Order: sequence, then structure tokens, then C-alpha cells
Amino acid sequence: MDDVPDDGSGSRGLRGFIRRLTSTKAELEAQELQRTSDSEGATPIKRCTARRRACVAGTLRTVTLRPRGGAPALEAELYDGSDVIDLVWLGRRRIAGIEPGRLMRAEGLVSVQDGRKVMFNPRYELRGSS
Repeated sequence: MDDVPDDGSGSRGLRGFIRRLTSTKAELEAQELQRTSDSEGATPIKRCTARRRACVAGTLRTVTLRPRGGAPALEAELYDGSDVIDLVWLGRRRIAGIEPGRLMRAEGLVSVQDGRKVMFNPRYELRGSS
């Protein structure tokens, strides 16, 4: 949404229209994802910190099978328009519905590994596709 208050003169609408015209497709998609995340009551990923529980919502960008310590692990990158977090399900090769482009809400303990935010074995809810 626009950060400009509506002064009744229609300037908010005009400014928003001009902002939409000059924004890239990626910027517009990021703004829409942030609105979706807000409507889900989720914490923006950019505000998530290590060793804190968080609820995040966004779109799955990638889903890969990557062994960890010799055991299978399903990894998914969740993007909410502000940042990304890796969701990792240990011991899983596949989870029905976990696929790129899917909207999802996840909850769990955030950690940081190699400079990336990670949530292991999060509770999740699948939403409609993006």
C-alpha cells in the first residue's frame, strides 16, 4: 500500500498510479506478497531473528531434495516480498503440495546457517497457488 495518507484530493490515488507505472514487475509482485503476508498475520521474513519463533507466509520459490548428514531433507525457499527463509523438513524426500509457486504459511523456530534464515521441520499450511 502507499505510505502517503489520503488528503481527500485524490493525490494518494495518483501517486499510487504513478508508482505502479514506474515499478518493475518484480517490485509489484513483492508488494503484493507483502500484503498477502500481512493479511495472514505473519511476521515479515526480514524481521525474523535467530532463536525466535515466527509465523511467516509467502510463495515457495524452489523445492529441492538435499541430503543432510546422510539423511534425506526436503528444502524449500519461501519468499514473502521482504526476504527469503529456507524451510527444511528432515527425513523427508517429498511432501504432497510442497512445490514451487505454492502459497504457504509456516511456523517454527528461526535459526541462521551460513548467513541464511532457516526453519527446521516447520508446521505449515498450504494456501492456494500464486
